[in-house]
Amino acid sequence: MRLDKLLTRLGEASRSGCRELLKTGRVRVNGETVASGAFSVPEGALVTLDGRPLDCRLDRYLMMNKPAGVLTAREDARQKTVMDLLPPVYASLECMPVGRLDKDTTGLLLLTTDGELAHRLISPARHVDKVYEARVEGALEQKDVEAFAEGIPLGDFTALPARLEILAPDVGLATVREGKFHQVKRMFGAVGKPVLALRRLRFGPLSLDEALQPGDYRELNEEEIAALYAAAGIKHE
Repeated sequence: MRLDKLLTRLGEASRSGCRELLKTGRVRVNGETVASGAFSVPEGALVTLDGRPLDCRLDRYLMMNKPAGVLTAREDARQKTVMDLLPPVYASLECMPVGRLDKDTTGLLLLTTDGELAHRLISPARHVDKVYEARVEGALEQKDVEAFAEGIPLGDFTALPARLEILAPDVGLATVREGKFHQVKRMFGAVGKPVLALRRLRFGPLSLDEALQPGDYRELNEEEIAALYAAAGIKHE
């Protein structure tokens, strides 16, 4: 990749700003000062800016413990989004959420720069399970378990059969393979048990890292990344 394009993708400067950085000798590749933006950066090269090593990875995969009160969106003029909780480099690399969690829903949110991976993970055709813990109003019953298993009509669509496990009279663990707008809340509402709090605990092969406090994030390790690609049915080098 061209050096100026790399610096821009990493959010270090605009294209015109890159020219100034290079002209003043602030950028080095493998220890050598490079003045040309057209320089092709070798794979695995050490790129430094003012002596600071740059993380040149363009592919990123994150797990966030989404807090309540923030939107799952790239940007919003009036409200805070999950991207506002991350360093700017992730937005520069176009690292986007995989699906959406409602503003007041918390828990596991995946983000990646790989659009095809994201699309496949949220596609009902892939049968990638998402597990939610719901605290509801009222007491859950066996008939609710059966309703989830049959598939619940929601007016504009019928939810695919899902699994409901009763953990406590007012707490249920719902496993769904879809992720339509307010779907889990609507499913509980359809059986007369409005949701008071909802948290996603699992997405496909990955569980929420309980070490992450609300609003915290971490990058996925190679094993976790490979598991996501396997779940999506994509070969990953």
